[in-house]
Order: sequence, then structure tokens, then C-alpha cells
Amino acid sequence: MIAAYGERDDLKFRRAAQAIIQEEEAKRHTVLARELRTVLAANGGIGSNDAPPMPDLPTDRDSSLPLARVSQADRYLGDLVLAEDTRDALERVVNEVRHWPTLDRAGLPRRNRILLSGPPGCGKTSAAAAIAHELSRPLVTARVEGLISSYLGETAANLANLFAFVSTGAYVLFLDEFDSLGKMREDTSDHGELRRVVNAVLQQIDAYSGPSLIIAATNHSHVLDSALWRRFDSVVELGLPTEGQVTELLTRRLLGNGLEHVASFVPHLAGLPHAATEFFADSAKRHALLEDRTQIKAADIEFAANEVTSRPWS
Repeated sequence: MIAAYGERDDLKFRRAAQAIIQEEEAKRHTVLARELRTVLAANGGIGSNDAPPMPDLPTDRDSSLPLARVSQADRYLGDLVLAEDTRDALERVVNEVRHWPTLDRAGLPRRNRILLSGPPGCGKTSAAAAIAHELSRPLVTARVEGLISSYLGETAANLANLFAFVSTGAYVLFLDEFDSLGKMREDTSDHGELRRVVNAVLQQIDAYSGPSLIIAATNHSHVLDSALWRRFDSVVELGLPTEGQVTELLTRRLLGNGLEHVASFVPHLAGLPHAATEFFADSAKRHALLEDRTQIKAADIEFAANEVTSRPWS
């Protein structure tokens, strides 16, 4: 950590700090781990300066609603339970963005358009937030469907305004539910407007060369045609968790409280998204607290298991 500070390497510093936090969590030093995580999240990158005032978000003329939501993410890639190859791919994205000036000087094009693909609840939104936090950049979240206006041609203007906004500074632009564009192209009732919407998005993505990183997410990659796929420099798959990943996620969420009761249920969670495991852990903790107990018992696990299995996750 001291070496990272001396080298002004923010990513290395954060990884070292995250390793210390996880070690303290494993020792069940929960108070210290929580305090360290809070301090780490509250501070920016090494040597970071105060950011300039952010311009006003563009709005839709029809609804007067903002076209996106700006937030400061509070999680790191180390907070996510991911397959090793997925984590490596996301870390490469972060590392490459940090070295954009070097690529520029070498005459190499930036890879600034990333597609996250995987089932619902497997961490695509969390991954985008973690990348933004690792880069100390605001996360600008827009739903593609939310950009569509009832006014003819206004959608293209909305898209142009959104991309103009993220050209004013270094952001991470997150386009959620990007597969909705693929569905639009297959709409048999389309009389041309939906196709113009798709073309407007493709043109904006193609033409963008500003300082922001564009991340799109899809739950249904099979509906995306080649015109959408080839717009992205990198595609990262986030799959369903393995039993080992479920166990790791439960260990982090429960911090040893009641883990002896969950082993038999881990295989059932392995076929569900990460969100189901988080829901399961929170449900067990909530049930115990509502029963005036701090220690999770078998009855809490059984209750949580019933809650998880009684609802759809896709």
C-alpha cells in the first residue's frame, strides 16, 4: 500500500486497501472492516482534485424529465463476486481507461465502448458502478427506453443531447436494457420511427470520441443483431454464479452468522443469479432480527429459502 501511494497508483492502492478490508471481514472484525470501507468510499483517488461543477442534465421535451441519473458509486470491483476471467476483463477495462493518454500518444484508438452481457441479476449494473468508482468518475445511468419521446424525431435529439452531456467531462455512461434496441428492430408494426431510433443510437455510439467510457448492458444478447454487436470494442460476459461463488457471497453477506445452516442450500442457489443469493442472505438476517435475535438459526434459513424459491428470478 505504501509503495502504491508513492507511485501515485490509485488502482494498486485501492486493491491493497480492499485486501486488508476483506482480511478483517474474514477475521470477523466487522466494525473495523466497516469503518475502513466507509473511509475508503468517502475519499477520492490518490491526489485527486475537486471536480468542476457538473453541467445540468439534459431533459426530454415531452416529459421534462432528465434523460439520465448521475450518481457517485460506492463499490469496488473487489466487492463483487465474479468469475476470474470476468474480473480480469473488467480490470483490463479500468487499466486501459487509465492509460488512454498513453494510447493517444501512440496513435492507438481508445476502446471506449463496452457491452456487458448476462442474465438478469448477475451484476451488470454493479459492474458498471464499480468501474465508475475505480476510475473516480460519476456514473451517468440512462435507460434506452427512457430516451424515447412521443414527439417525432425528438428521440434523436434526446440521444444527441445525452452524448453531448457526457462529452463535457470524464464520466461512465451506462446504457441499461440495451437489448430493447434489438427488439425494436424486429417490431413488425414499425413504420420507420423505431428504426430511426436504432440508427440514431448507432450513429451516436459510432461518432463518440469524448472523454467518457460508454457501457451498455443486455439481458438478452441473442436479440442483438450484428449492427449492434460490432459497435462495441469489448464484450464481457457475466454468468450465473457457481457453488463456490455462492458460498463466497454468503460468507461476505452473513459474516459467519448462520453459515453452518446454509451449506445444504448452496446447490439450489447456484442456478440462480447473484441477486437471489443476496436476497436470501438479507431475508435470513431480517427474519432473525424481527424475531428479536441477532444470531441466524435454521428456522431463518428455511424461511429465506422459501422466499427465494417461491419467486421467479429471470
